[in-house]
Amino acid sequence: MDRANQKIEQQMTVLLRRVQRIHLSTASGEVHLERSAYGILCQLADEGPQRLGSLAAAFGLDPSTITRQVRALETAGLAARTPDATDRRAAILDLTPEGREALTRTRAHRRSRMEQIMSSWSQTDREEFGRLLEQFNSSADALMDGR
Repeated sequence: MDRANQKIEQQMTVLLRRVQRIHLSTASGEVHLERSAYGILCQLADEGPQRLGSLAAAFGLDPSTITRQVRALETAGLAARTPDATDRRAAILDLTPEGREALTRTRAHRRSRMEQIMSSWSQTDREEFGRLLEQFNSSADALMDGR
């Protein structure tokens, strides 16, 4: 592994710890969203209602794991299943109004924290960082999906 890749690997480890700290520091209000709940709610908000199998694939998780996580969201009133109109044996998961509100509040707190963290960065640096993160995520997805 060359020095650049070593530094990237090291900084990714640091980034994971920082992301956890940001997650914990942005929990507020009556609803505390676990990381998995936040991820599922974001996926539904950004990509629209989905079957549980699609969610499992999106996160690279076993369907039983997603089912447990979704059940917790349903119990909390943040997501609900409805029958799939194209296949009545399947269900589609979507945000409830309460889930959408909880996600909106949580995202606002997170985005405010990101604004504080990056307040000294130029707009060009922010855009470049976003572009590089997107490129990294696309490359990781391609590798994991066998493309």
